[in-house]
Amino acid sequence: MDTPADKEKRKKTEILAFLHEHVFDPILSSATASNSLKQGVRHTIMRLEERDPAGIVSYYWSAIVGTDRSVEFARQMRGEGFTRFEEIIDEFRDRFGDRWIAS
Repeated sequence: MDTPADKEKRKKTEILAFLHEHVFDPILSSATASNSLKQGVRHTIMRLEERDPAGIVSYYWSAIVGTDRSVEFARQMRGEGFTRFEEIIDEFRDRFGDRWIAS
């Protein structure tokens, strides 16, 4: 039987794996992505890893709404031809909604 800590770790791993697959890894493995974009992705990953699953989801939604940094970062991602958080919004919302967080 899973402990609450095991469940939290599994959920965190699931969210991060999703974001790696759809957003982060294509940039990090790209020969054409700028160093500044790769550094921004690494920084974002580091910040997400500090959070619990609900915190990761909250961070994602804050990035969608747009902070000064996230707007510029999204613009850079689009300009370099990569998928942004906004482009995976439907799948993210369906997969990591309130019911999933509470389960």
